[in-house]
Parts: sequence; C-alpha cells; structure tokens
Amino acid sequence: MIKLFVGLGNPGTEYEATRHNAGFWWLDALARELKLSLVPDKSYHGVVARTTFKGQTLWLLEPRTFMNLSGKSVAALARFFKIKPEEILVAHDELDIVPGQLKLKFGGSHAGHNGLRDIHAQLGSADYWRLRIGVGHPGDKAEVVNWVLQKPSQEHRAAIEDALPRSLKALPMLIDGEMEKATMLIHTHAPVRPKPPRKPDISPVAEPGQAGRADKP
Repeated sequence: MIKLFVGLGNPGTEYEATRHNAGFWWLDALARELKLSLVPDKSYHGVVARTTFKGQTLWLLEPRTFMNLSGKSVAALARFFKIKPEEILVAHDELDIVPGQLKLKFGGSHAGHNGLRDIHAQLGSADYWRLRIGVGHPGDKAEVVNWVLQKPSQEHRAAIEDALPRSLKALPMLIDGEMEKATMLIHTHAPVRPKPPRKPDISPVAEPGQAGRADKP
C-alpha cells in the first residue's frame, strides 16, 4: 500500500525540461490526475499535496533540496507521519530503460543514482518502491552527467509524455497494495507509433543530351 508518492528532480527553471527531472514530470502528472496543487512546505523541504483516495490518505512530494539531498525531504515527511519505507514510491529517471517505458521495482541498490543514494541513507533502508522512468543511455559512461542534465530530443520527450498517463492507470492498485497487478499494468507497453513513411527520393530527370548532369535534390 503506497501512502507517499515522491518525484525526484532539481528545482529551478534551468532544470525543468532536463532528463533528471523526469520524476517531477511524473508527479506533476499525478497531481493533475488527482486535481491537486503542490504547495511549498518548509517542514518537508519541498512542495507537497495531501488528499484522500479510496479512503486512504495520500501524500505527494517533490523535494526542493536538489537531487543529492532528496532524502532529507523524503525522510522528514515520512518520519513525521510514520510512513514506512515500503509505503513509499519514488519516481525517478532511469538510464537503463528506453524512453517511453517505465518499470516498477522494490528495493535493491541505488545503482549510482544520487537521489536514491541519499534516500537510502536518510531512511536507513532500501526497502521502498521505485518507478523507473526510462530516459535512455548516452552510450558512454563519461557522458552520463551531461546526458541527464540535458533536454531529451523531441522524439524521446514525446515518448516519455505518452508513457506517464499510462502508468497512472495503476494508481488504484498501488494504493490498494496490489503491487503485482500494478507491475503488470505498468510494464505493459503501448504499441510503438509507426514513423511516417519517407518521401521518395526523386532526382530531376536529365534532358536528352544532358545525361549525368541532373542536379541532386
């Protein structure tokens, strides 16, 4: 049963559209789905919203501590309201998943993700749920930092934006604790949209006596 939904990212307009803020994108989509507004709360070092869904109190949280200190925000709220790690879901960008796909996972290592690393440390546990939002990998480990702090291509952003509302269909299952059903739904991908056919590459026909002189398009 999930009681606290967290989206990870960096505050500031310069980071809004970068891959590292995919967790914020998802939580913003969740807030819209629930018709909620996130408001600043200094006690929890972020912007928060509270609601009741199917009789259950839910919290939405976006830390405003910068990624590396995300755990400070998550732990402050979780401890005050006595929310257990296994009742927390953290949405974050994931390099090892292609854009347009999301994966639900429980526990495990932080795999070098600095936001998860700090949440591990502040909660004193790795036993929380993660919603891994695919942003793709640059192909070179040395380029990872630049990659996550850059904007995705229009094609990749569109794929991610299409995937977010699909994952929200699992919300009732997440709240009811039907995690296996939620996992199956989230891991079911919509069919890939076919790319429009390329226009035929037609070169101008050479006039008689001008063979080999047709201009390239």
